[in-house]
Amino acid sequence: MIKILIVDDEQDVEMLFTQRFRKEVKNNEVMINFAFNGEDALSYLKKLDPFDVVLVLSDINMPGMTGLELLKAIKKDFPTLKVMMVTAYGDDNNYKNAMDFGADDFVTKPVDFNILKEKILTLAVK
Repeated sequence: MIKILIVDDEQDVEMLFTQRFRKEVKNNEVMINFAFNGEDALSYLKKLDPFDVVLVLSDINMPGMTGLELLKAIKKDFPTLKVMMVTAYGDDNNYKNAMDFGADDFVTKPVDFNILKEKILTLAVK
């Protein structure tokens, strides 16, 4: 089972991902947890025992701790954890910063869920 943490300040993302991954969740292929800011995401990750999250999908633009700040913290505290950045702003600067800070992949909104599922499977088995 692939355990994913999705971090996004927009609450409707939870409903969207739950709907788009309904079949995978039902078949116990994927388990999704949600955090609505970077601080909550780090707190959640630090409480896991045993640590079993395989992938974090994080929005870049969030109030408080940005997705890029979260990415830096995750790569410092959990260096083997895969992180995919998701943003509505696919500009070169965000992409370059995300990759420089250790992102494993980068996706722009609106998300193509077929491509996203392929990317998740690829990252989860690396």
